Amino acid sequence: MATPIGHLGDITLRALVTLAGVEAIACEDTRVSGGMLTKYGIKKPLVPYHDHNADAAGAKILERLQAGEAVALISDAGMPLVSDPGFRLVAACREQGLAVIVIPGANAALTALAGAGLPSDQFHFAGFLPPKAAARRSAIAGFTAVSGTLIFYEAPQRLAESLADMAAVLGGSRHVAVARELTKLFEETRRGTLAELAEFYAGQDVKGEIVILVAPAAETATPVVADVASMLKEALTTQSLRDAVNSVSIISGVKKKDVYDLALRLTGKDE
Repeated sequence: MATPIGHLGDITLRALVTLAGVEAIACEDTRVSGGMLTKYGIKKPLVPYHDHNADAAGAKILERLQAGEAVALISDAGMPLVSDPGFRLVAACREQGLAVIVIPGANAALTALAGAGLPSDQFHFAGFLPPKAAARRSAIAGFTAVSGTLIFYEAPQRLAESLADMAAVLGGSRHVAVARELTKLFEETRRGTLAELAEFYAGQDVKGEIVILVAPAAETATPVVADVASMLKEALTTQSLRDAVNSVSIISGVKKKDVYDLALRLTGKDE
């Protein structure tokens, strides 16, 4: 189930009822989750479950589930499995026919997308990039063909380097938003181009959780019909209809069929 990404008021009523009713809570860091649960007045056995003990801890959790116990899986913040542990446990539960009930709530990627002012009809969540420069640039290159907004998580100490690598691979003019400390006291979302924000954050001591959102590459604008019509009229004074259509199509980038149809209308041959 989801837990707050910052503001403790973002816990859902359903999550609180569920946490209070389970036999145990599997969590990434017992200190973080324990502190959060104490503020909600919930006292339950905490079972450490993270990347380093997933096999052993997962087996014990499965035993409890098979015995009929209810176990809640939470991460330190946000939705489990979204750049957080849990995939193997959920997959194992599904394979064994054990019930998996998702209790939704706060998520940093979607919260950042909703407030970034970038296209949201299509988006691609890419999680964390590799920490080393060469691998990071290679990973970024794999997203060049993605048509939607790209969403990354990043550590604050690597923010400037990642933005610089994105600018080098995707182009410095791409629009980007950097969301930091979402739902917390010093929450901010800064917008600009990749080149601008790479320069802005260079040398800064950035704090907090980071979400980077990169807008899709701008598509080449199609010339308006009026401009194409003017080009056609001029071309037809010295060229045949066929040659004029070919040359205008090449120069304008408009499909030859569309230019041809316009040429027929201009010359009255479409009647």
